[in-house]
Amino acid sequence: MKKISILGASGSIGTQALEVIRNNPNEFKLISVSVGKNIQRLKNIIDEFSPELVSVSEASDAKIIAEAFPDISVEYGGAGLHAVACDDSDMLLTAVMGSVGLSPTLAAVEKGKDIALANKETLVAAGDIVMSRAREKNVNIIPVDSEHSAIFQCLRGESLKEVSKIILTASGGSFRDLSRHELKDVTREQALAHPNWAMGEKITIDSATMMNKGLEVIEAKWLFDLDVDQITTILHRESTIHSMVEFVDNSIMAQMGNSDMKTAIQFAFSHPERLPMHNPMDFSQLSTLNFKQMDYERFRLLDLSYQALRTGGTMPAVMNAANEFAVSEFLKGSISFLDIEKIVESRMDAHQVVANPDLETILHYDKLYKSDMR
Repeated sequence: MKKISILGASGSIGTQALEVIRNNPNEFKLISVSVGKNIQRLKNIIDEFSPELVSVSEASDAKIIAEAFPDISVEYGGAGLHAVACDDSDMLLTAVMGSVGLSPTLAAVEKGKDIALANKETLVAAGDIVMSRAREKNVNIIPVDSEHSAIFQCLRGESLKEVSKIILTASGGSFRDLSRHELKDVTREQALAHPNWAMGEKITIDSATMMNKGLEVIEAKWLFDLDVDQITTILHRESTIHSMVEFVDNSIMAQMGNSDMKTAIQFAFSHPERLPMHNPMDFSQLSTLNFKQMDYERFRLLDLSYQALRTGGTMPAVMNAANEFAVSEFLKGSISFLDIEKIVESRMDAHQVVANPDLETILHYDKLYKSDMR
């Protein structure tokens, strides 16, 4: 039985991961979890799964949980995230949003623990550091994002030397049919209405701006050790093909499935084996697959992501931090939708790149560019 820990158990990925564990009680056991401030959700998790260790954001909430469940260990804050990351489990699912996942993920790698990675910002900000250390510690980093899981599955048993390029598919998000002019007055509620996937607020906004695909491009570079020119994107409205690999002989291998993260989560948990799942695709309902060339002028943040990857150094971390700040401001109603890309671009333009940053430098710029610099 594989012991699992989850950072971000109350979010969309964490909730689906708990369902995978629930459906496979003889394969997986939940050892520890972190949540933010959803204390009632945590109580329900404890009642059902009986983890040994839990973590919350605030000390006051930790006190409430400790009094309600005196037989388990309760931590909070950044130290709590590290406690979950470094417990006695076999695999850590990092499902928190943003760069907050970087330090605990690295701590788990140092413990020699395999990572099921759903926190793409970890590799965006510090991909070289994280992957280098994972290789040194012989740690498996298995992607949970549907696109990267698709690439990972397509590459099993294949040689990277025979890969011509990978093709990351993108639904286009909430505003895929709107022109840039029509984006001027879109609302928060409209942006959060994703046509294909049920996700958290931040990632849904990133999907609408196409920043999510940009982060995936950077993440793919580190996960699969590819050159930037080998990583391409294409619009695919149905989200049925989750991504593809083209080989040097022009053969293309695609991974297909329903718009459901549980398949990717279960595959990461059970790797290198596959477990049965009862959610088959109904091909009788699949009449059309649409593909469209990516418009980098329309999706400005995707273009900026490629620029950040080509520049390297601290630039991807700065871009990610600026985006986290801008999305937060948009969700609060402080800025317009198009202001997100304006903030990201202006902060990237103002940044003096550090070519080979250490972790301390990356965390410094992450904190700086997530702040209100106006």
